Amino acid sequence: MKGILIGTTNAGKLAEFRMVLEASGIACVGLSRFSNAPDCPETGRTFRENAMQKALFFHGFTGLPTVAEDSGLEIEALGGAPGVYSARFAGERAGDRENIRKVLALLKTFPPEQRGARFVCVMAVVARGKVVKTIRRTCRGMILTSPGGEGGFGYDPIFYYPPAGKTFARMERTEKNRVSHRGKALRALATFLA
Repeated sequence: MKGILIGTTNAGKLAEFRMVLEASGIACVGLSRFSNAPDCPETGRTFRENAMQKALFFHGFTGLPTVAEDSGLEIEALGGAPGVYSARFAGERAGDRENIRKVLALLKTFPPEQRGARFVCVMAVVARGKVVKTIRRTCRGMILTSPGGEGGFGYDPIFYYPPAGKTFARMERTEKNRVSHRGKALRALATFLA
């Protein structure tokens, strides 16, 4: 099997990886190719630690060169939360809607000027048993008072990107990839892999 393993089971993230990397001629292999792939625990205290942990874990399982990422939302008024707990902010089994509800409840009394936030993405590349590269990119915006848009995933419906005048959930995938934290990191990754 040739290509680079993308260490995620998130279909939205995998689609974004494929859109950028395969356009650069880099073949992507999804974890779904491995029916017995175990879950990787995320015990890191930073996005970088989690990205490296996942990349090393899935590289060890498959033997393939692997890239994994950890990303999330940091909200200034919440001291950087949800941060590395973004996917499970409202609980281990919580989904996007529950996580969004919790964020909106916590920010209920905050005015627009105090709703600054940023998405963070860190990618780690592992080959021959070691981390050979990490990439970190961010995208600044603000949190709305209610969701807007049906596209994207995660916190996209409440993350408003001022230069575009809309939420990530209202952007076409290619538009979002041009400005998002993950899109920026993916372009840097494609350059590195080339």
